[in-house]
Parts: sequence; structure tokens; C-alpha cells
Amino acid sequence: MPWPDPRPLRILVIRYRFIGDTVLAIPTLRNLRRAFPQAQIDVLGEPVSGHTLAHCPYKDELLYFAPRLKGEKKRAATFPTSLLGAARFLRARQYDRCYILRRSFSSAILPLLAGIPHRVGFATDGRAWLLQRSTPYADKHEVECFLDVLRADGIPVTDTHNENWTDPATDARVAAALPAGNRTRVFVCAKSVFDLKDWAPERFAEVLTWLVRDRNSGIHFCDSPGNAGYYASILAAMPPELRAHCHDWSAKLGIREAGSLMRRMQLTFGIDTGFIHIAASFHVPVVGLYGPLEPWRWHPWDTKHTVLRPADVSGPRPLLRISVAEVQTALEPYLSNP
Repeated sequence: MPWPDPRPLRILVIRYRFIGDTVLAIPTLRNLRRAFPQAQIDVLGEPVSGHTLAHCPYKDELLYFAPRLKGEKKRAATFPTSLLGAARFLRARQYDRCYILRRSFSSAILPLLAGIPHRVGFATDGRAWLLQRSTPYADKHEVECFLDVLRADGIPVTDTHNENWTDPATDARVAAALPAGNRTRVFVCAKSVFDLKDWAPERFAEVLTWLVRDRNSGIHFCDSPGNAGYYASILAAMPPELRAHCHDWSAKLGIREAGSLMRRMQLTFGIDTGFIHIAASFHVPVVGLYGPLEPWRWHPWDTKHTVLRPADVSGPRPLLRISVAEVQTALEPYLSNP
């Protein structure tokens, strides 16, 4: 069929859960919008991770589904928290098409239960029979895998570049609060929700001490309040006189606003978390510590980057095989030419 398609279709994109995967869906949303300029394109995300698409111009509405909520938070939720509840919610919105950027069986059942007639996604977990069109989950970067979902439906993919957006008012607030001076601004993401992806607080402290004392850098954090203790342990291991150059924004900015800070950074350094992908979406250079996941699928997209990954990723803490000296060597070129 000729593209772009001028029909005012109602299209749903399903991409809930992890922050990094949600950010990596931006090139898919752009190509989908280009193919259907008159369509209503909504995204079904999850609270927190979905907030990263708050300013994306390629979607119309950002909807929420939180299947992992429990207890009082689940009872107080104003959005669906169960598969059947989400199906009823989506059925009432009468979508024509659905593009599923998740691989689980339940994420393919959901649009079927919602009565969406045209469903496209990955042929994983024995779910191809639930879809009108499907594609293998190939051994390549996650961005390209997401774009394969569009290709499976005959939608042209005309570019793959990365991008992101922020709120001008938050930009101004962050700019006014940034410390003065000529220090290189380095964003640090040190904690994952999965312990096996973590490095060690004392090693982060050693690197940050070197960055502040010897490489004229200012350090910036912005993470979940639940990780405050981990960052406190890093700071506690640093010389007291250097801590003044470490700035924690966690209580000032939520994930929806963190981009306004990250776009002002000159370098991002840390473990494999969603913050690395947010930084990359603003084309901030990244030095990332990876393990056990494969960098060829999850490396920072469309930005200058260096990935460190131990040859042996077995055991509960594979990143402990990466030394402080290796990290300093990887960071050095970015500090010489920020």
C-alpha cells in the first residue's frame, strides 16, 4: 500500500516495564507516526518507565498499566493493575491496530482480550498464533528488533536515529540550579534494580574521587529514592572535602524531569541501567559497565560510547572483575575532549 497512510486509525503501542526499553522505543514511534500521520497513536506504558515518553511528540496519549503493583498502592491505583482490567480499559477505546514491543505471552494475550483486530509483535513464547503478523526476535540491537515489528507489517523504516525532549520550564529550573564553574559535568548511575548488574560502592567512590580531585569534574546523581542509601555509601567513602562537588538531584527531579538534567551533562558513567539510555537519547557520551547482559543488544544507541564488560560474566557479581584502573582508562578520552 502507499505510504503514508492517511486514515485516522486508532493505534496502540504496548511497551510497559523497563526504563531503557521504553526509551529505545522512540525510533519506532517516530517511524510509526510518519507512516500514519492522521492516526491516534497511544502508548501503553508502566508508571515511572512510561514517564520517559511524557514529552514525546509522536504519541497522542500515554496510558498506564501496572501489573506488578501490590498492596495499598494497587488498591489506590487509578489505572489498570490486572490483565483483565487492562483488557476492559483498552476494549472501550476501540483500537484498530496494536504493535507489541514486548515479548511475553501475556502482552500478546492483552490486545486479543481487548478486541484489537490487527496485532503485530514478536514470535516468542509460542505466541505467534495470537498475532496477525509476527517477526523473530533477532540477534541484534533492541532498537532494530523494535523496528522489525513495523517491518513485519510492511511499514517503511526510514531512519533509526535517537532523540528525546524535555519541558522548557524544567530546563530553566535545572539550568538555574547547576553549580557555577568550569568543571566537567558527569552524570553517574550506580545502582540497578538487579544486584547482579551492580559494581561496588567503594570502587565508585575511588573513581569519583579521581574525577573530582584529578580531572576537574562535578558529579551528578538522580535516582530512585529507594537507592539513596547506596549513593550515601559511595559519598561516605570519599574524602569529605570532595563531596561538595557531588550533587544529588533525586529529591528535586522525578524520572519525567531527569532529562532536563541529563541533557546538560558532558558525560554519563555507570552500570547498565535505564539512565544510560536516557543519556544516549540526548547524545551525551556514555561509559558503561555491562554484565551479564550483552552490549551488542543493549549498548547506548546513536551516541559516542565505550562499554566495559568482563570476559567472564558468571557468578552473582560479574562486574567485580572490572578494575578501577580499567574504568579510569575508559573515561580518560572523554575527559580530555569533553
